[in-house]
Amino acid sequence: MKRALALLLAASLSLSLAACGGGGGGGTASTGTPDSAAPQDSSAPAGELSATQQIIQEAEGMTLEELAQKAIEESNGKTFYGVGNSSRGGTALPLFIEYLQTIDPNYTMEYEWQQPKNNKIFDQLTADSLKDTGTYAMTLIQDGNQIESKMVQTGILDTFIPKDWADANGTTAADYTGYLPLQTLNKVFMYNNTGSKTYDNCWDFVAEGEHGLFMDIDSEIVGKNFLYMLTEDTYATWLKEAFDALSADEQAYFQPTIDEMASEAESLGLGENGKYALAWIKLWVGSYNAQTDDGPICNILVDQSATDQFGLLVYSKLRSVEESASVSKNNITVAAYNDGYTGIGGFGYCHYLFVTDNSPLPWTACAFIAYMTCTADGFSAWGKDIGGYSSNPNVAAENEEIFHHETGGMSEDGSTVEFAALNDHGYDWWTTDGKLVLEDPEYCASVSFTVGSWIEMLDKYSAG
Repeated sequence: MKRALALLLAASLSLSLAACGGGGGGGTASTGTPDSAAPQDSSAPAGELSATQQIIQEAEGMTLEELAQKAIEESNGKTFYGVGNSSRGGTALPLFIEYLQTIDPNYTMEYEWQQPKNNKIFDQLTADSLKDTGTYAMTLIQDGNQIESKMVQTGILDTFIPKDWADANGTTAADYTGYLPLQTLNKVFMYNNTGSKTYDNCWDFVAEGEHGLFMDIDSEIVGKNFLYMLTEDTYATWLKEAFDALSADEQAYFQPTIDEMASEAESLGLGENGKYALAWIKLWVGSYNAQTDDGPICNILVDQSATDQFGLLVYSKLRSVEESASVSKNNITVAAYNDGYTGIGGFGYCHYLFVTDNSPLPWTACAFIAYMTCTADGFSAWGKDIGGYSSNPNVAAENEEIFHHETGGMSEDGSTVEFAALNDHGYDWWTTDGKLVLEDPEYCASVSFTVGSWIEMLDKYSAG
């Protein structure tokens, strides 16, 4: 059945593939990843589980040290293949090998990490799933919508919840519902501050004449998931509250579009504030300046020549900006950090970790996943970035201490940082005061046909 589903999926992907992380964990009060998407039932009788799922069931009761012993026995002298949306999996793997060598100095393992471009990761994993034993041991992957519909429901990927991670989050593998996030990443509204323009309300970004820089929703589907999530009741209410905070003149500009969307919201089965979400989405899709990557967006905005331009982009891109006569991180303001800013400050999505169901090295994959999510060294490949938050509260706290030591620290008043835009207020702030819209894989999958089709029509109309 799994192979039949995978074949059908491969056929559909060949015809039309949609382009496309503290606390990114779900199911606990301290973390913010949606907990609605359920993994395989690891409490089911062993006969109903695949061979890899049976290993996962056993592995979920083991500590990292116990998993490490299993990994050494399984993969010594072999080659580990991983695939992910983040290239830094290839940075974490040699650290993992060094960790295993502290247990067994004679341990060796070759590795290869691939980062497919243009959202081809779903193609590669689907094709690999058709083999009895796959090439890829595990994956680090984003886009909850496609993960849910194309990877988990088809049985291609299996969720593994490390015991040490579950303990840190005050839960158990059996009680936890959701995918395993390595981290939550955020994309936030930023603007060039060399002019006189300011943005103090999220509706300012869709006002007349505005054209924000944004990765095209057909280039990176997490951006489309962001638009899906705006229609969820919580976030639609945030948009309504932000609209209410506008002046009468500003409201008058948006009101006709909001009124026009009332019947659309009803036909799509949205809540009472759904019309505000649809109005914002319509104005955004019709006005944003489509870009192919967040790096170029950042490079544009930090230049003094980009007066009064703004974008919605990955926060961590600011870390790589090199200062020059015309380029500076001081030319950027993070909109949500302004006193009095109202409404959504950006959106958050996760990098999730999975074991492939036909993994050639399932024990090693589980150990590597536990290493990345349960130790600061394992997370270090991502840990020095602003805007990336470990799903493990213990790792997040340790990583924050390391980050402060190496960078001089980040305080909320900006007093200990050279550039105010780098003063990351942290996951807890972003998911409360910063009003970060968090991706929920199950919700995105549930509206991808209805709201998604509606957005597709907007996108085609805008492009035309």
